[in-house]
Amino acid sequence: MSIALAPAALERARRFLAASPGALGLRFGVTKTGCSGWGYVVDIAREEQPGDAISEYEGVRIYVDAQSQPIVDGTEIDFAQKGLNQEFVFRNPNAAAACGCGESFTTDPTK
Repeated sequence: MSIALAPAALERARRFLAASPGALGLRFGVTKTGCSGWGYVVDIAREEQPGDAISEYEGVRIYVDAQSQPIVDGTEIDFAQKGLNQEFVFRNPNAAAACGCGESFTTDPTK
């Protein structure tokens, strides 16, 4: 399992974790949503779940559930500020297409 954090995302994650006593790291995965199928979920990991893959990137642990692992493996997470909006940005080599609004994405079912 390979998940990378760009410098801006790494800084943001470290700030989130420092402000969250008892946090183990980041929880990263996908959930069914939108018109294309998958949407990203980033949260604070407070406990390890059965089946979690745990990777560490420059001191930040990243927990990924079993269902999400093949969908997000190889993803680089970045953090961008656009005007007043701030958001995580995902560079996922497994994403084949995204919906028009950018809320969800699909993967290649042959992989």
